[in-house]
Amino acid sequence: MATPERFTREMACTEAEWLRWLPAAIGEHSWVLHPGAADVSLGTGRLSLRWQEGPARRIALLHLPTLLVAFGFESVDEAERARFMKRFDLYTHRGGG
Repeated sequence: MATPERFTREMACTEAEWLRWLPAAIGEHSWVLHPGAADVSLGTGRLSLRWQEGPARRIALLHLPTLLVAFGFESVDEAERARFMKRFDLYTHRGGG
């Protein structure tokens, strides 16, 4: 599956959880954290991450927080985007059963 240069995801987490996951998800890449944003160096390109709190999801009595995260790759080829997102997804997806 192709990884586009720009996309948005709804993550089922709080901003505090997101910030705990982010260093491991980014791995060895250097990055700079800003309020509601992070810039990640990927070789000669970069990834711009922007997030904001979304509306909570409700399933019966369960309420899940959401974070709307915008991904913007610049000067990163599709193969490198896919490699980065594969690792990123491993560190940010929650397990379930």
